[in-house]
Amino acid sequence: MAQVQVTGITKYFGEVKVLDNVNLATRKHEFLVLLGPSGCGKTTLLRIIAGLERPTRGEVLIGGREVTGLPPRARNIAMVFQSYALYPHMTVFENISFPLRTQNMNRDAIQEKVAWAAGLFGIDRLLERKPRELSGGERQRVALARAIVRMPTVFLLDEPLSNLDAKLRASAREELQTFQKRIGITTIYVTHDQVEAMGLGNRIVVMDQGRVRQIGTPLQVYWEPADTFVATFVGSPPMNLVEQGEVLMGFRPEDFLPIEGREEEDVERFQFEVTWVENLGAERLVYGNMAFQSRNGRVVSRLAPNIRVSLEAGKTYIFAVPRLGIKLFDRNTGMLLRRVSGVGG
Repeated sequence: MAQVQVTGITKYFGEVKVLDNVNLATRKHEFLVLLGPSGCGKTTLLRIIAGLERPTRGEVLIGGREVTGLPPRARNIAMVFQSYALYPHMTVFENISFPLRTQNMNRDAIQEKVAWAAGLFGIDRLLERKPRELSGGERQRVALARAIVRMPTVFLLDEPLSNLDAKLRASAREELQTFQKRIGITTIYVTHDQVEAMGLGNRIVVMDQGRVRQIGTPLQVYWEPADTFVATFVGSPPMNLVEQGEVLMGFRPEDFLPIEGREEEDVERFQFEVTWVENLGAERLVYGNMAFQSRNGRVVSRLAPNIRVSLEAGKTYIFAVPRLGIKLFDRNTGMLLRRVSGVGG
């Protein structure tokens, strides 16, 4: 399947720059996720790849061929939007077969391909229904089947699960990942949901204010964030950041734990005044302040159920962070500094 490469993509709407010199390239058969907050430019970038928008500068290559000036129909891509965009007056069969009928494919071939796509998404029994007779999850599957029926070389998905409830989104993520692995189509997926990004992507492109902040595997962007934006956008709760002179010290809440039972580990110790304990069943979130000179010493600890240390609001305890789990960032630029030493108090 085709690889996608964008080089120097810049986009203005009037005087507003929404994309600023974006460069990225997919790998063969990859599920690549564009992740970022609303307004960061991720959907605009997807639309430029699809041919629905023209960049102000830069170029798009699909399968090694420059397609920057080509219309969507000439790019052999398929796109699924957040709204699904199904034709309400058509049956499921007619919706799925629509792109094949526009190519004047013969009836037998259409029947065969629609049956294949419907079977792939488990909607065989729905072919005679209209979209209004379907649930949100079923409409999402119809939209995916319609996109995939003509076997595009690139699959573009713009927040296709955002209209589903939480339980259905979890099962839909599993189905999407299984489906993409089965057919191996290069896929670019847009979302603002970090859980979707971490669960679906082979790699994640983290974007903010029209720029790419980091490209990496889910584990790389989580444990080795390139800057403080990535550190605080990926993760819930986000990475703790505490000012230490000219640097910001960062560590994940699940790394910030009571010292009890960890005395022999290579850790940095801190006094931690607890202000609030939030019991969530599967975990406890412990909020408080680190007791040393800092303009921002407020942090949170995430405790798994097996950590049964009793903690009370208003009391101070010794907590620790593994030295390998501590990240230092430049306080002015926010960029990661690759050194860790002597940061405890």
